[in-house]
Amino acid sequence: MTLLPPYSELSTWSENVQSTGYAVLPPQALYELSGHGVSEWNAAADFWNNLPPDKYLKDGGRYRQRRHASFILQDDNVVTVPHRAHWQPVSYNALHGGIDRWFEPCETGFMDSSVLHDFLRSLGHRLDQIHSDKKTPWYIEVHQFRIDTTDGIGRPTPEGAHRDGVDYVAVLMLERHLIKGGETRVFEADGVQGQRFTLNDPHSLLILDDARVIHETTPIQPLNPDSGKAWRDTLVMTFRKDGFQDSPKN
Repeated sequence: MTLLPPYSELSTWSENVQSTGYAVLPPQALYELSGHGVSEWNAAADFWNNLPPDKYLKDGGRYRQRRHASFILQDDNVVTVPHRAHWQPVSYNALHGGIDRWFEPCETGFMDSSVLHDFLRSLGHRLDQIHSDKKTPWYIEVHQFRIDTTDGIGRPTPEGAHRDGVDYVAVLMLERHLIKGGETRVFEADGVQGQRFTLNDPHSLLILDDARVIHETTPIQPLNPDSGKAWRDTLVMTFRKDGFQDSPKN
């Protein structure tokens, strides 16, 4: 049985993040938050049709495609950072941590779009309302993901339940195309409580307090093996105050 997300209103999501470590916003709240409607977000989703394969998958899979970009949000200014490697310590990502992963950059049309910049600016300002440090810039990494069923199943989080080593993580659902599975699971980092649900609605948004919760998404499978290619598209953004995570050797 598919479990529906525990949606929050835009006016109360920050209280939910503070009380439980996460919140889920419905599509209409995303449109209000970003200042861009469904047609503009659908147009932005076209950039997911040109994602290169993730060449760093250690399980040998061919199911993940992605692009990556980095930004700094200072006051109202969203500044694109020269392309850099994505790096995580092994303590946060036991499977792919400890190595510089040079993913292909996001395409300029998406990276410079008002849809993305307005969204990052508005979300960053709202996160400042619940973060103790309101003056330091946000260091933001943006990941375009497509998980498909080329290998029979696709694994959105091959590293398993994890934290990302940042302050906040935001996961925007763009499309579920002819798939089943892909259940989101959020657990207390220092407790036993957890929540399961599926982000079914395009443009629904999950926001996580990365210090307080761990998260994972279960594998996806095609609804019908004869129906052709199936996939799950998401935009994942991480917000961190203490600079970007970089390899100690850099």
